[in-house]
Amino acid sequence: MNLPFITDQSFKSIDYTKNNLTRAEYDNCTFKNCNFSNTYLSGITFLECEFIDCNFSSVKLGETAFKEVVFNDCKLLGAPFNECNSFLLVMTFNNCQLNLSSFYNLTLKNTQFNNCKLEKTDFSKTNLQNSAFNNCDLHLTVFENTNIEKVDFRTSYNYSISPSNNKIKGAKFSKSEIFGLLKDYKIIIE
Repeated sequence: MNLPFITDQSFKSIDYTKNNLTRAEYDNCTFKNCNFSNTYLSGITFLECEFIDCNFSSVKLGETAFKEVVFNDCKLLGAPFNECNSFLLVMTFNNCQLNLSSFYNLTLKNTQFNNCKLEKTDFSKTNLQNSAFNNCDLHLTVFENTNIEKVDFRTSYNYSISPSNNKIKGAKFSKSEIFGLLKDYKIIIE
């Protein structure tokens, strides 16, 4: 089944909890101040799209494709990105709330998280090589069997990452947050 192709459109202040987003391929579209909370975006493709001030809380993302997509100032609480179509999955997050979201078992190399809140977010078994967490709150975020090689955490805080349970070679951390790497060892540093 071929989906309709929608290109170069702007969608503003639409409540998709009342009117479903048309199942289609969206190319170079902008969504501003739209509400997608608790909606089904399953099977929809977004290519080079931008979302600004949108609410995706508890959205359903089964086989949704995000290819070169930017999220700016979006609320993505509990978003199950792990259910997305992983083929050519590329996303950037700026000033977003991603608490309780899941990126379990995804390949997210070179992903930018800028000024985001990622409390209790799951990155278990995720490949984050060469990504950056710039000024992000990572309180209770899960990094378990995660590839964080060459990931930049220097300006982020509240993380707890076990070097023995993750691939960590070349990752960058700040001296002030180094305790986030040592919590599992239950050592005393004064």
